[in-house]
Amino acid sequence: MADAQFITDSRTSAVSTNKVLRSTYMLLSMTLLFSAGMAALAMAMDAPYMGFMPLLVAFGLLFAISKFRNSGWGIVLVFAFTGILGFALGPVLNYYMASQAGTQTVVTAAGLTGMIFLSLSGYALLSKKDFSFMGGFLMAGMWVVIGSMLLMFVGSMFGWQISGMHLAISAAIVMLMSGFILYDTGRIINGGETNYIMATVGLYLNIYNLFTALLHLTGAFGGDD
Repeated sequence: MADAQFITDSRTSAVSTNKVLRSTYMLLSMTLLFSAGMAALAMAMDAPYMGFMPLLVAFGLLFAISKFRNSGWGIVLVFAFTGILGFALGPVLNYYMASQAGTQTVVTAAGLTGMIFLSLSGYALLSKKDFSFMGGFLMAGMWVVIGSMLLMFVGSMFGWQISGMHLAISAAIVMLMSGFILYDTGRIINGGETNYIMATVGLYLNIYNLFTALLHLTGAFGGDD
């Protein structure tokens, strides 16, 4: 009886995990398309760069998404969140499109982002490994990056010239987001994340930050910065 109960519980857990995984990737696909559409709209409107305002709004939406993650409003808020970030990306894309390398920079960054995400996510799905051991390292790395960005911001106010720091931070973000893709995908597979809305937000942010960092790097090596 105990063995039968164990098998039943294992099958129920597997079905639940697969359901979360399918729902996550379906919602992630839709939000990425919606975000890309909002970026294209901002580019067509030639919207100006809006600084930190969209990030502040998106940060507030994160709290709202967490609160309504178990209701239909959570999905609405996820689309609002990804739409705002997509629209904010439009002016940045216009800047790179108008540069010397132009379309090649954006296409290269997008291609690298897709390749990294699909390969790492695919590896996590096929191997079914538990990457929870990376959590502490990734969070420590994130705080180092945030601290470096604050230092760079303060330094710019005092006219400090910190050569290569932008590129170093972008390279660190690429490594961190690659790690987070493995970590977050592993959590879904191994039952660490059971809410597909929160799982979608996590993976979306990984992809978004990975793309913007790669955009900066490819633009710099292409001679745009």
